[in-house]
Amino acid sequence: MKTKSKRKILIIVFSIVVVLIIAGDWALSVIIYNENFNKRFESYEPLMRYVDDFDGLRRTKYEFVSNKGQKLTGYMYTSEENPRGIIVMAHGFGGGGHNSYMNCANYFAHHGYCVFAYDATGNDESEGDGVGGLPQGVIDLDYAITFVEESGNFPNLPIVLFGHSWGGYSVCSVLTYHPEIKAVIACSGFNSSPDLFESEGKKQAGAGIYLMLPFVKLHERIKYGGYASNTAMDGFAKSDAAVMILHSFDDEVVPAKYGYDVYYEKYKDDSRFSFIHFEDKGHNYLNDETYTDEFNAEFDKWLETLDYDYNASENKEQFSKDKADYMHKNLNREKWCNSLDLELFEDFVNFYNKNIH
Repeated sequence: MKTKSKRKILIIVFSIVVVLIIAGDWALSVIIYNENFNKRFESYEPLMRYVDDFDGLRRTKYEFVSNKGQKLTGYMYTSEENPRGIIVMAHGFGGGGHNSYMNCANYFAHHGYCVFAYDATGNDESEGDGVGGLPQGVIDLDYAITFVEESGNFPNLPIVLFGHSWGGYSVCSVLTYHPEIKAVIACSGFNSSPDLFESEGKKQAGAGIYLMLPFVKLHERIKYGGYASNTAMDGFAKSDAAVMILHSFDDEVVPAKYGYDVYYEKYKDDSRFSFIHFEDKGHNYLNDETYTDEFNAEFDKWLETLDYDYNASENKEQFSKDKADYMHKNLNREKWCNSLDLELFEDFVNFYNKNIH
């Protein structure tokens, strides 16, 4: 009897330990996830672009509601009198809202399209204490497309999508909910939400990240429902949209194996897919980096002239102010705002023109 009692006690203790380990791993996974993805992001003011920076660009402000009642701010950018279609644009993660892509909106607006660009939850002019998680990008895009289609504020034109990074994932995944979309351009995107957690997490936790992934998936499933498990590949399967996929093989933010390689293996022989790859352009290749490199070289020289240690915590506030002042005085706004890779964007417009009919 005593042996049986001891065995029962051991089983109970072992079960409790296992439960505590699982609960601890789950809690730790959620904490790390939130630290990385549930933040609020604001555009860096000295580098922000403004509509007055672009000749002939007009915009109209709109507000619409996303899934939990949070108000999102978007703008319709226009220039052409007789646009062919509407591009709904989804921005990347971590740099604030759509402001960084205003030069993209300007190009499209001057080449035959209206552009609806918005700030996702927890970014710039939109409400939200934080983004919440990566599937929120798909949700906000879903609501943005519905707003464009049903609000009565916009012309009845074919809708196409453009997204970079987080936006690249979002514009593909959202096809599950909007198979009416005519064409999609996805730059540096990834197939599923946990992919980016895995990619970033390996840098911090190594192979240990694989112990966290099941809990991250469960956390997202509880929080976002079907949006969390829906992937870019699911979107492709539910849609007849023409798709252009772009990626650079040296991308360290979103390695090609999490997006481009997956898509290419399945769809390389499918005529509705176009694949463009680069060898050495990193994560951000939409702009010609010539002026950025020039500015950064001069900025580095300026750093050497400072008479204090700008890396020291006690000088953080002073350095922040001095850096902003330097950028306001020295940034060539014309070059900064007109630095797109024009050849690449010509390919984008040609792709849209070909597929909106």
